Amino acid sequence: MIEFKNVTKHYGNNVGLENATVRIEKGDFVFLVGPSGAGKTTFVRLILNEISTDKGTIVVAGKDITRLSRREIPELRQKIGMVFQDFRLLEKKTVYENVAFAMEVVHAKRKDIRRQVPYVLDLVGILDKQDRYPNELSAGEQQRVGIARAIVNNPRVLIADEPTGNLDPITAMEIMEILDKINLRGTTILMVTHAKDIVDQMNKRVVAIEDGHIVRDEQGQYGFYNEEEYYDYDEGVDKYVF
Repeated sequence: MIEFKNVTKHYGNNVGLENATVRIEKGDFVFLVGPSGAGKTTFVRLILNEISTDKGTIVVAGKDITRLSRREIPELRQKIGMVFQDFRLLEKKTVYENVAFAMEVVHAKRKDIRRQVPYVLDLVGILDKQDRYPNELSAGEQQRVGIARAIVNNPRVLIADEPTGNLDPITAMEIMEILDKINLRGTTILMVTHAKDIVDQMNKRVVAIEDGHIVRDEQGQYGFYNEEEYYDYDEGVDKYVF
């Protein structure tokens, strides 16, 4: 589903990724972890083809995306759903309209929108809030809307960037249960996180990056790093361009 083959990306003298090789199979649920500046954002931006590699190839859904033309990039991104830490909902649109908008931009038929939007809202447990606006929702409810919007077009891959970062522990685990359910339906999930407790509790595959190098790739818990490396900073919110 996603394969990095000897991928290197530098920003001047700074290393984004260095000779990174990893394969994420269809249906995998993978946590991407590492300290600030380790290369996690570079990893995601390369998948989205926002930036290009200096060396190596990246294959997504059987296609070498390092060779895509500009006009082919939108098609790639339609195969990838994004969930963000800060929700990024349209404040003047209702829950239903926020999710429907994701289908409208890909020119979905009205009848398909009317069928699919209630289905995904029900899947994430927020169908009863479909007529409310984002400012009428809790943080957890807003994130559920964000997830519904990300999966409404049936992407092959779902990338979740710190989706529990603004949530309390109980709500965070509710969101993880939703992501787990989506994964069980066949969607490949890559989740960027610093939440050691969630990673340990979910017991999924963990890919750890440090200084641009993939230093761990195995099933299990968060890892063997000094926790202060991961928690004593404010990484901020990564920006993605669509």
